[in-house]
Amino acid sequence: MRSMSDTLARLAALRGTLRAQPMQDNPDLVALETFGSNPGALVGYTYLPSKRGKNMALVVVLHGCTQTAAGYDIGSGWSRLAEDYGFALLFPEQQRANNPNLCFNWFNPEDISRDHGEVFSIRQMIAKVVAEHGIDGRRVFVTGLSAGGAMATAMLATYPDVFSGGAIIAGLPYASAATIPEAFDRMRGHGSPTAKELELRLRNASGHKGPWPTLSLWQGTADRTVVPSNANAIVEQWRNIHGVDASPGRVEDIGRHQRKVWTDAPGAEVIELYTIAGMDHGTPLDVGTGYGASGPFMLDVGISSTVEIARSWGLVPSFEKRSNAKPSAAQPENAAGPFGAGSDRGGIQKVIEDALRSAGLMK
Repeated sequence: MRSMSDTLARLAALRGTLRAQPMQDNPDLVALETFGSNPGALVGYTYLPSKRGKNMALVVVLHGCTQTAAGYDIGSGWSRLAEDYGFALLFPEQQRANNPNLCFNWFNPEDISRDHGEVFSIRQMIAKVVAEHGIDGRRVFVTGLSAGGAMATAMLATYPDVFSGGAIIAGLPYASAATIPEAFDRMRGHGSPTAKELELRLRNASGHKGPWPTLSLWQGTADRTVVPSNANAIVEQWRNIHGVDASPGRVEDIGRHQRKVWTDAPGAEVIELYTIAGMDHGTPLDVGTGYGASGPFMLDVGISSTVEIARSWGLVPSFEKRSNAKPSAAQPENAAGPFGAGSDRGGIQKVIEDALRSAGLMK
């Protein structure tokens, strides 16, 4: 084990490289009142769309280090998307008393064990929101960035019976570290357990027999905080769980970016990996969609992870799906699609949305 001085030096270096997300007021988020024993000592916020149907879906959103729930929502655009398409949001939030950098403690065994610590606090929040707001228990999802992404993998591992799908942005495999020094090593791609050991830790986290949540992974090729090998390690941890081959069944180009897809025996997409060319550490955004705002760790790279993740879960209508194929001569690479940069949301897209709302087919 590394010396304490080395650990403190690494923490100091991390603080020096991260710019704090400023506290931002977001009056649309409502504080979650008492929700159980809360062993992880977290707080939580909810967002409910103004037009609420029965059996809404719920997305649990986990912020990254130095961030707040409100700040991450403003940057990622989740509440605006939820308002437009009629689903609910839950934002657990870390406290400085638990972690001075506001990171979820994804590396602490006590906080990532089923019915213990932070994962149990988040599970209790989910139970309260599902019970009080008529959520469809078959449509509960989780996503997160960085430490929030690693905690999202912990939620999927410890409560696979709760979630239909998860999306991990610049995250790490479940139970890949158990101390702060190990956490730094894993972030930099050093000393990770074998794929077989990671899979065993995943299987032992809950005793679940399936079906398992689907995975959407997002990783920047230039990420120096959580290096790209971690995304590949998550694939290796989960692929036997889903019974898929080592190689993806399909590889698609989206402009400069790439999407790999693994499908199960019936042909359903169960794992996808978006590799974002040239992106550093953060959440991929396309501010031209009208969802999200660029800032620290919120990176405008021409593709919105928020929109694409929601689409993969069936929360955004499929007619908005951007083309997965390589651009043709008739559709140049920089052309604006339905959600492309510079697209006119007051044009054909608005006409379609207004027609669907009038027909009661869209919120």
